[in-house]
Amino acid sequence: MPRAPTTLDPFNAVAEPRRRVLIAALSNGERSVNAIVAVLGWPQPQVSKHLGVLLKVGLVNVRTDGRQRVYCLNGERLKAIFDWVKNFERFWEHQLSRIKVRAEKAAGHGAQPPTNSDEKEK
Repeated sequence: MPRAPTTLDPFNAVAEPRRRVLIAALSNGERSVNAIVAVLGWPQPQVSKHLGVLLKVGLVNVRTDGRQRVYCLNGERLKAIFDWVKNFERFWEHQLSRIKVRAEKAAGHGAQPPTNSDEKEK
């Protein structure tokens, strides 16, 4: 089955790693295209291309400020992605707990054998 076009689906749009980097760059507030180019060090056409895809799927909004186009994240559209991913948080929490237990055992911080003072109290 062919993949859905990235311009129709926010999930497909964020599947591209560079778009996720771009979203992260906008997470601190709105930025002009030139500011994004400066922050990311990408060529301007590449930034504009990815912003165009994010705009088409509604993950960013744009406004004109003089001669510049200023972009910001559309939190409402991002929330759908967050809500879907949040369903799997329990797997990460479980995995982190398992890693912690293994690390503590490896470091000798797991169940400690009784000390001599513990044996005297019995």
